[in-house]
Amino acid sequence: MTDPNATAHHQPSRRNRRELAIFGAVTLVIVGLDQLTKYWAQQYLLPRRLSGEDPIELLGGFLKFTYTENTGAAFSIGTGITWLFTLIAIAVVVVIFRYALRLGSLRWALALGGILGGSLGNLIDRMFRSPGPFEGAVVDFIQLPYWAIFNIADMAVVISGIGMAILLVRGVPLDGKPEVAGSQLETDL
Repeated sequence: MTDPNATAHHQPSRRNRRELAIFGAVTLVIVGLDQLTKYWAQQYLLPRRLSGEDPIELLGGFLKFTYTENTGAAFSIGTGITWLFTLIAIAVVVVIFRYALRLGSLRWALALGGILGGSLGNLIDRMFRSPGPFEGAVVDFIQLPYWAIFNIADMAVVISGIGMAILLVRGVPLDGKPEVAGSQLETDL
């Protein structure tokens, strides 16, 4: 026998559909910007690097565009185990999709969309760039002083991760419904 409440739980509500649409739009925008800027970096910055030209400097050298490829994780950690980072990224994507089904909060939709967009942006590189699937190098090109070179996907993951930490600390529920205190719940029953 099927529990009618269990079935209703998996069907998106009107509010949930709005958050899912925002989640999807944020994800697509980040993946699109990430891949577009990586294409630009490969077409414009890589030839500059190969010909020995200096990086492009903006804001008095504070911001530089420098082409590099990263087979590891952040700060080029683990460059010999690219396949492991690929598997971790796939697991993260699956987990985010599962959580997205419960979305009811605009702020969580933005944060999860950012994490997913960034994860997919770098996962696309790992799956489709040289030397091959599960071992592809991630294109990085944005450089700030005293920081590793990064890309749009990395920015999205970091900013969204900070946003998620703030949401957790503030107790903002994923489903957008205010939590009912245990004593309040008992009196309601």
